[in-house]
Amino acid sequence: MRIGSSIALIVIGAIVAFALDIQVSGIDLRLIGYILMAAGIVLLIISLAVGFGGRRTSTTTRSGIDPASGEQITRQERRDGTY
Repeated sequence: MRIGSSIALIVIGAIVAFALDIQVSGIDLRLIGYILMAAGIVLLIISLAVGFGGRRTSTTTRSGIDPASGEQITRQERRDGTY
């Protein structure tokens, strides 16, 4: 789950907990709303922690021989960013 779905859980939980005035026997809708909000907050914190976990660098080195000149060629690629 990402940030958007975490916020959606918080909003749906708030609507269920505070805006609905429906009585269902055996089910406490206010408690279900609080549980949805808590789950949304926990998932939001996890999403933010993973998303801002830091930058990672990936380096790839390839070697080969140029067929025309016979020289050895080494190519190095570097990628920066979060994955």
